[in-house]
Formats: sequence, structure tokens, C-alpha cells
Amino acid sequence: MLRSQARAPRATAAALARRNFNASAARSQQHLVILGSGWGGYELLRGIDKKRWHITIVSPNNYFNFTPLLASCCVGTLEFRSAIEPVRRYTPQVNAYQAWCDSIDFKNKILKCMPATPPLPFHPSSPARTDSASPSSSAQNAVNAQTAPTQASNEGLAERNPGTTHFTLRYDRLVVAVGAYNQTFNVPGVKENAYFLKDVTDARAIRARIIECFEQANQPTITDDDRRKLLHFCIVGGGPTGVEFAAELHDFLHTEVKRHFPALHRFARISLFDVAPTILGSFDQGLQTYATQKFQREGIRLLTQHHVERVEPGKMHVKEQGDVHFGLLVWSTGLAPNPLVESITEVERDPKTKSLITDEHLNVVMQDTGKPDPNVWALGDAAMIRGMPLPATAQVANQKAKYLWKKLNAVVKERPAQEPFRFHNAGSLAYIGDWQAIYDRTGAEKAKGKEAGRFAWLLWRSAYFTMTLSWKNKILVPMYWFMNWIFGRDMSRF
Repeated sequence: MLRSQARAPRATAAALARRNFNASAARSQQHLVILGSGWGGYELLRGIDKKRWHITIVSPNNYFNFTPLLASCCVGTLEFRSAIEPVRRYTPQVNAYQAWCDSIDFKNKILKCMPATPPLPFHPSSPARTDSASPSSSAQNAVNAQTAPTQASNEGLAERNPGTTHFTLRYDRLVVAVGAYNQTFNVPGVKENAYFLKDVTDARAIRARIIECFEQANQPTITDDDRRKLLHFCIVGGGPTGVEFAAELHDFLHTEVKRHFPALHRFARISLFDVAPTILGSFDQGLQTYATQKFQREGIRLLTQHHVERVEPGKMHVKEQGDVHFGLLVWSTGLAPNPLVESITEVERDPKTKSLITDEHLNVVMQDTGKPDPNVWALGDAAMIRGMPLPATAQVANQKAKYLWKKLNAVVKERPAQEPFRFHNAGSLAYIGDWQAIYDRTGAEKAKGKEAGRFAWLLWRSAYFTMTLSWKNKILVPMYWFMNWIFGRDMSRF
């Protein structure tokens, strides 16, 4: 009895110690909020010193998409989980909210956020302040010439607003890496009747629809004319995403589909539409010609300088052709600004892309003063460096994020500021089917050149294998490649 009574105070003390340890971060830590978990936000999350910064990440997805592998996931060359990395890999060191940021109050350093999770199945309880984002210090040390003092008090960094599902977050430092949306050019019916390819959920939907088209066409009640319509796979957009999806789909049609649906294989067609005169406009002209000739030999129709005017269920109207029937339409025509970026009026924006303008240190440039905000950075597809136009690619976003986490780690350690950001072009890769690819290094700083064919395909695969982030996916990706080469792709629809 006495021993049990003696143990109770010790157990209670231990429980209190654990609760106090998890309740809040050290008061000397500054609160860094990262908006987005894409190529910019996730790379920043990987590299930032989580022991010195109190970090919160806000993103509608709780994972990172390794976008170059999504086209392979669409046809079963890879499984979906090998193309994503979980954000919660870094919790509980990092607070993670699956939510959208609706607005930013730069003056008061407050974010208004909306949960991206489904609504509760019951009436929510009365609002109460959360403690998942801890208070920051009341006074901060000056860290370098670019930093500024934080607010005197940031009590209640995360609060729920009475009567709404919104919540607010306070920040000391902010990184905007929300990416961009799919560009539809306001063509009627695209959002309702086309598939996009920017997320693993898009790849899952496309894969299900491809197999569904063949199962529908295989029904004995379907006419040959309807089979041709169902098995016409259309792609709008001749950039790397559209070209790689067309190549992966072609491989799928001429392997698994030819084996499992031999009577339907002859009805299947792939058409790629683009308003530009050539596909892969960002690549070297010689590589464009190589890819074009390869597609034409394989029977992939390239309909360049064609304009889609509207899209209806199973049909789109093309200005140069009239009505074109399809079983699947994949839309990949570029990027549109994120709604959060569009709503920001306090920061200078590029008149063409509507991206946030930053200086060479990636700090956003404020509209009223024309000077950078030392506490806010922007990167990825949501931002553009003033006087340094760079393509909206994963490579650029990744390099900006690496530069920024090194900078922030130096800032928190009170080290001198880094040199301005400089982009190092590592070249561009694109898969064009049948174990062939193109590799363009004509714009690179060193080792300029270009490759096409089987050797470029080996470079393409080795590059993506080395870039997969976790050791789990470094094992899964080549394992799936090998398994599908030996046993073929899975044809199940679920």
C-alpha cells in the first residue's frame, strides 16, 4: 500500500512533465509558418532546423506529390504511394494543418485559414482556443540586417473563430509556397469534363477511367462506332506533362491492353492537341523534331495549332476540326495563379503570370513601399524574382527552397546573410515512350549538350530514382519498375 502511494506522486509528476513538454515550444523560438507542401514547401520543411524554429505547415494536402512520376502512376507502371511523401513524417516536431489559407494580414501577421477536411458529422462544440501552435517570444534578438523585430506579444497563435469553421494563425516569419492551379483559359466545360494531372488523386482517377473505357467498350451491346469514341484518348497540352502521359499511355496500350483486350486494341487511338506549332516548346529544336517523329511513327496523332473552344461530356469542339469524341480527356495546358495569390493586393505581382514579385533573396516586395518584407518569403510557382524570369518548374522551386532553408538556418543562428539566389540549370528530361527519352542540357551552365534515345531514358530513370526523397520510395520505385517489366501492369479497377 505504501509502495503504491509512493509511486503515484512520481507517476503524476512524470505525466505533468510530459504534458508540459508537448504543450508548447521554447519561448525563445520564432514561429515560422509554411503555406503549401509542394516542391517548395516540402523541401523547405525537410531542410529547416526544426530544433531552432517553431514550425507550422498549412496545406490542403498532407503529402508531397513527386510530380514527374504521376504519368507512370496513371497506367500502373508505378503504384500511387511510391509517388508521394507524407508531411506528417516530420510531426510532432512540426504542427501540420490540412487547410487552405484564405487571406494574409501582413500588417498584423495573421493568417485566416479554412480546414480542407470534410465537415463534422455532428454539431461542433462551442469554440475553444487551441494550443497546438505555441506562443512565440515577447522580444526577439536582432539576427541580421534583413531581419526585423517580431510583435511584442503573439499570445494565441491558433484560434477558432466563434460561429465559423475558420481559424487564425499568427506568425513571426512566413513562407508562401502555395503553387498554382491548372490553366483552363476559361474554355467552357473543361473543369466538369476533363481530367487534370497535378496530384496523385488525379492519377488515380485517370487510371480508373482508362480501364473503365476498355471495360465499357468490351460489352457485347456496344457498336464499333461507339468503341472508337470510347477508346479515343485525347490530351490537350504539348508540354512535358502531356507528352509523358501520351508516352506512358502508348506503352500501356501496346503491352497490357494488346494482351488482355486483343479485339479492342485496334480501336484505341491517342491524339495530342496544342495551340503551339510544335510540342515540347521549352526543349531544343532538334529534340522537338526527334520527339515529333517518334510519336508519328508510333501512331500518336499530333494536332498542333488547334484550338479547343468548348468541352461537353464525351465530346469537345475544336475550331479546326469540329466535334471530337473521346473516352478520356486529359488537360495539361499550363498554370493559373492560386486563389490566395490572386487575393493578395499588398504585394507586387507580375502583370502576366500574376505571381508574387520577390527580390533576389526571395523576400516579397510590398506594393506600398516598393521594398522587400524581411519576414515574408515566396517561392515556387506562386512567385517570381524581379528581373530574373525563370520557368515554373519543379527544379526552380526545389532550388529556391534549398536556398531558403539554408538562409533561415543561418538567420536563426545569427550568422551573416547569404548571397542572393542563383538558379543552376540542370537540364530538362522527358519520357517519349518505348524506353526512350530526351535530355536537354543546352541551357545548362556546364556540360552543355543533349541526348535522345535509350541512353537518355537511362538518365531519366536514374535521375528520378535519385531524386525520390525517402529510402522507402528509393526501394519501391525500382522494385515496381522491375516487377512490371517481369509480370506486367495490373489491370484491376477499384
